[in-house]
Amino acid sequence: MFTGIVAAVGRIAHCAPRGDGLRLRIESASLDLADVAIGDSIAIQGVCHTVVALGAGTFEVDTSQATLAVTTGLAEGRPVNLEKSLRLADRLGGHLVQGHVDGVAAVTVFEDLGGSHRLEVEAPEALARFIARKGSITIDGVSLTVNAVAGRRFEVNLIPHTLSVTTLGCLAPGAAVNLEVDLMARYAERLFAEREG
Repeated sequence: MFTGIVAAVGRIAHCAPRGDGLRLRIESASLDLADVAIGDSIAIQGVCHTVVALGAGTFEVDTSQATLAVTTGLAEGRPVNLEKSLRLADRLGGHLVQGHVDGVAAVTVFEDLGGSHRLEVEAPEALARFIARKGSITIDGVSLTVNAVAGRRFEVNLIPHTLSVTTLGCLAPGAAVNLEVDLMARYAERLFAEREG
């Protein structure tokens, strides 16, 4: 479990084939690995991974073909948002994030408003029903508040701090992003479906 508050921007230093997936070596940048052990979870670009090896300023994870098929941004050389898993004593600055990406969405607008940026994203049709104005959404592992919704498109506002400490400042129209909808929305849909069924 995560909060969507990115702790550092690292880099995928190396990708090596491993079975049907990949072994990724991540340069952790300013992410403190002192309290990280093999078996711990770290979100990479919003995708929950299990640490399988540790080095000096690096860690390694395995990612499966199933994960690669529904995510984006896990390629060698790419900067990535990093967040260690939530501890019970931590502050919940964002919202509850599982690190289970629901799908890939497309950036349609990335507009400088002179102090902040408006980011508009087009969600896959299957996910659009889970996105609500003033609800929470996770884009590339970053917890954000939805400001507006129109059909499959929704928009969020990005403050300068968010742009400076995450990979979101590199976005442009046409970019693909990992999307995780709010956990509560998924459970609510399931409950209503059972009730109506």
